[in-house]
Amino acid sequence: MRYELLVGLRYTRAKRRNRFIGINSLISIIGIWLGVWALIVVLSVMNGFQKEVRTRILGVVSHVQISGPNNLIADWRPIAELAAKQPHVRAEAPFVQGQAMLTAGRAVRGALVRGIDPALEEGVADFARHMRSGSLGALTPGSFNVILGGDLARALGLLPGDKVALIAPQGTVTPAGLIPRLKQFTVAGTFEAGIVDADSTLALVNLKDAQAVYQLGDNVTGVRLKLDDLFAAREVAYDLMTKLPADLYASDWTRSHANFFRAVEIEKRVMFIILALIILVAAINIISTMVMAVTDKKADIAILRTLGASPRSIMQIFMTQGMVIGLVGTVLGVLTGIVIAQNIDVIVPAIERAFSIQFLSKDVYLIPELPSDLQAGDVLAVSLVAVVLSFLATVFPSLWAARVNPAEALRYE
Repeated sequence: MRYELLVGLRYTRAKRRNRFIGINSLISIIGIWLGVWALIVVLSVMNGFQKEVRTRILGVVSHVQISGPNNLIADWRPIAELAAKQPHVRAEAPFVQGQAMLTAGRAVRGALVRGIDPALEEGVADFARHMRSGSLGALTPGSFNVILGGDLARALGLLPGDKVALIAPQGTVTPAGLIPRLKQFTVAGTFEAGIVDADSTLALVNLKDAQAVYQLGDNVTGVRLKLDDLFAAREVAYDLMTKLPADLYASDWTRSHANFFRAVEIEKRVMFIILALIILVAAINIISTMVMAVTDKKADIAILRTLGASPRSIMQIFMTQGMVIGLVGTVLGVLTGIVIAQNIDVIVPAIERAFSIQFLSKDVYLIPELPSDLQAGDVLAVSLVAVVLSFLATVFPSLWAARVNPAEALRYE
């Protein structure tokens, strides 16, 4: 072991004549420990929320969507066959989409009506696992059945088997004037996707029924695609744009929900910066600890210099002392953060039961539990920030120690 490392490790421990330095070192370690711990846990929870929301959104929204001019595609089958030949594409399904007004008794609600082919829709969406009553199989052609989002059904006061009137914005021209198109549907079930936009506004009907209501003939609004890798959506959409007819357009989920996911990423970066300030405060505490250590060890520095130690060796001694504080705090923080992040689904419910509280109420929040997604990149980034800040905190005190004049230091000894 090099003597610089040996002496630096000895200086880390408190001596009887000045235990305050040792206590200050312990406080610095605890500060870095808590900062790293909090940062890892918070980033993991934010990753978990992002992943959970993304999963729920993509359960009702396609990975890639092909649309035509005026949201109409005359013959969707060749388009679906072309898309099926693309890498990563697992399933294709046509759809019709339009605005409508739903009325039941005195209750009136606006809705987004989506006409689907139940057999094909199973491949591109996860409605089946979100069904609370009924099934997509009830949406047979000509049955004029409808499956409503849970919030929409509750707002209208509807249960399976009830009738609901659908008023389409396209009117029918008669001698008496323009009359809104109205069709009565039967509620065949409800779903709860966990997304407000879907649960409160979306109504699913059969593709043929939607074409009849909106007078589209055999036209569809577009074709939805599901991929085996959702992060390849942008690449697949770009490749499709080069192969589709000029009047068709392919868009992916990163564009349709760009503002939301961009906001989440910005929030994550801001939280990283804010929580990194905890580590910065602990690093500043290392500076004060090191300054006091240099002041206390001036005589030792002078003796070492007299024995032939170079200024560089003196600097390495005190940098070793500061880095030990930073590394110990970082390691403890990383270990604690990983353990808590991986078990937060057990820890949080236990705290809620112990204190009879609820952090995320189901009536207020979209996701009532704290999800966690621990990522190695976040752990590495947090550790690197803690180590770098600890290193920078040792530079000034170590340079000061290296410049101590032995004669001046020993004058009053």
